[in-house]
Amino acid sequence: MNKAITQGIVFMPRPFAVGLDQWSSGDGRPGSDTYENAPNAAFVPADQDFGGALELQKIEAVQRLRFMGETPILPGCYLQVRARVKAIAGNLPNVRIAAFAGDAGGSALAGVAVEAAQVTLTTYGEVVEVRAIVGIGQRAGVDMVWGPQAVFGHFGIDLTGPSGGVVRIDDIEIEDVSRFFLRDVIATVDVRDYGAIGDGVTDDYAAFEAADTAAGGREIIVPAGTYFLGASTTIQSRIRFEGTLTMPDAAILSLTKNYDLPAYIDAFGDSELAFKKAYQALLNNAGHVTLDLAGRKIALREPIDMAAAVGNRSTFNQRHVIQNGQFSVFPTPAWETDIVASQASYDPEANNKRLSNVVDVANVAVGSLVEGNGVGREVYVTSRNIAAGRLTLSQPLFDAAGTQVFTFRRFKYILDFSGFQDVSRMVFSEVDFQCSGDCSAVLLPPSGSANHFRDCFITRPKDRGITSHGEGDQGMMIDRCQFLSNESPLLVTERASIGFNANANDLKIRDNRATFFRHFAVMAGSSSLITDNHVFQGDSASNGVRSAGFVLTRTNNRGMISGNYIDNCFLEWANEHDSAPDFSGEFSFSALSVTGNVFLASDMAPWFTFITVKPHGPGHFLNGMTVTGNTFRAIGSIDRVETVDTSFADLDFDRVRGITFAENTFHNIDVQAESPLVMAHEEASASAVWVIEPAPRLPFGAWAQTVESVLADGPLRSGGGAVTHVVPYFEASQGPANDRVNLRWPTPVSGRVILRVRIDDAL
Repeated sequence: MNKAITQGIVFMPRPFAVGLDQWSSGDGRPGSDTYENAPNAAFVPADQDFGGALELQKIEAVQRLRFMGETPILPGCYLQVRARVKAIAGNLPNVRIAAFAGDAGGSALAGVAVEAAQVTLTTYGEVVEVRAIVGIGQRAGVDMVWGPQAVFGHFGIDLTGPSGGVVRIDDIEIEDVSRFFLRDVIATVDVRDYGAIGDGVTDDYAAFEAADTAAGGREIIVPAGTYFLGASTTIQSRIRFEGTLTMPDAAILSLTKNYDLPAYIDAFGDSELAFKKAYQALLNNAGHVTLDLAGRKIALREPIDMAAAVGNRSTFNQRHVIQNGQFSVFPTPAWETDIVASQASYDPEANNKRLSNVVDVANVAVGSLVEGNGVGREVYVTSRNIAAGRLTLSQPLFDAAGTQVFTFRRFKYILDFSGFQDVSRMVFSEVDFQCSGDCSAVLLPPSGSANHFRDCFITRPKDRGITSHGEGDQGMMIDRCQFLSNESPLLVTERASIGFNANANDLKIRDNRATFFRHFAVMAGSSSLITDNHVFQGDSASNGVRSAGFVLTRTNNRGMISGNYIDNCFLEWANEHDSAPDFSGEFSFSALSVTGNVFLASDMAPWFTFITVKPHGPGHFLNGMTVTGNTFRAIGSIDRVETVDTSFADLDFDRVRGITFAENTFHNIDVQAESPLVMAHEEASASAVWVIEPAPRLPFGAWAQTVESVLADGPLRSGGGAVTHVVPYFEASQGPANDRVNLRWPTPVSGRVILRVRIDDAL
């Protein structure tokens, strides 16, 4: 920094040759005596050492020489005053730099140093240089510290010591030497000072490394230009970019002091490239766990292959966070779904997650959705073996044995992690995925655990919000996110988008809001907690069809659905991801708790139900299910809240175990199902066999398997009217539909009883 160069400020005093009327024998202020026509001063035009010089005889105790021009004193600017002097005759004096310090009113500043160290002249004709540095700041090397009140100075020299001697003085020089104090004044290091060229071709790696080494805590500045760094570069200091960088894809830029997306945008000049390089650094720098997008928008023209962006890693299993920003997309052809139809064979006995003899297997991309006869929902290609002509699938197929033509749809995602092998403990926090109906949001890695989405927006995905094409969703958490469909104007039957799917276990889906998808969630794993979500999927049709909000495809579910608001959609529990969907000794439909939810539907067909069990093969049964504390309400009315979808098979009601369907609230529901069902039965005339009909109030149209208790409500009377004290036994599963119970009495009686009837066996 040099004010004379950068701002055109004149610091230099006028030379003696111009006239001695500009030089004062006092303090230099206007009105002080000058050396013009003074008897002890004269200009010598041809001195052998100085050229032109002032010859001055010392006649006072302190002979002062001050330039009468006001030299400005500026914050951050340090001036060096320099004078060359030689003795000519007489007594040898002392010489020092001296000055008058003025404030804004022109008065002298009190309490500041106005004199520098003096030098004694010892030899006639010897040129002696005296100098001093003056400035506002207290810096090492500053001789006269004047403080922030200083505005100007009158500079020159003093002659002290014995009088009578004659000296000659070269023109006094004042220069800006702020560069001496650059480290302390502006605390920056310019990469150009260490050899950086910035032409986009020359490798400036060494210059950046040298600047970083020299910085020592100061900020590095990268001026305008394009700087090529040919190797991975780690900057340990803060760095500010006015110019931009270019680097090979494999080269890593690690900004350790200001690691955030804005710094990388400044470095590379493009938000898409900046994010890639910042994510690459995140997975290669142990010093950071969070990539802060700092509220910036990243505009994409094509999907980001996250593995390709990193380049040198196939796995990453440490916690890392991407937070606080937005991804948006330009509508380009790069987002269009790739569709391939290819013949393949499926042999569930050999490998129930493999397609073999795949024609043109190289054309089928990993991460493609598989469609075909006997293929359940959300089955994806997890990997491929081109040499062997095989594809590995995320889930088995329920009825696809043999050879057929499958359709493979490869959706395009804003962030595509399919190129990794395993990524775990990845967190997205407060990130908005603005898909704009052009693309999907996130494709998870094929393997991984404890990945987490929190406080994010999945906005208008074309096909999918979050897709798992393997088991990268193990233990996944989705908390307080909003899934906003692109299909809200469409009827339910026309919608195809899905909020997310999962294949693995132990999910935590909590406090989310999802609107107008075909399905919010298709979950193939078990042991998941689905709590406090609001999912609504209605449309404008009258008596309209509704789709499942949650699709559960694991029979032994071991999950909990609690505290959700399930609006114009339903729960579907199926086994479409079972290559042998017929019951064959497994636990069957078991261990599911549906508790404390709010169910609401409007403008729906009267046969709509909130809970559907859909076996894809015969022999299955309910083996542990709790439906308690829920509120079911229809705006209009529906027949009942639960059903079995028998499109493929019915349940075996003779084997039902461990069912509690009780303590729920029903509004505008014609049939209010319960088990155990508490009901009253009155027999008007004496009979030894009372036929009880709990149907249709038994859940799922199941059988009346057990009578837990029978309590007489009032006296039981014989045919003659006498009060009779007798106890019946029951016969379960009576009638053509097995939904009746017979109470058999030892003698014919009439009266009223309260029963508790269950659809499961007592044992």
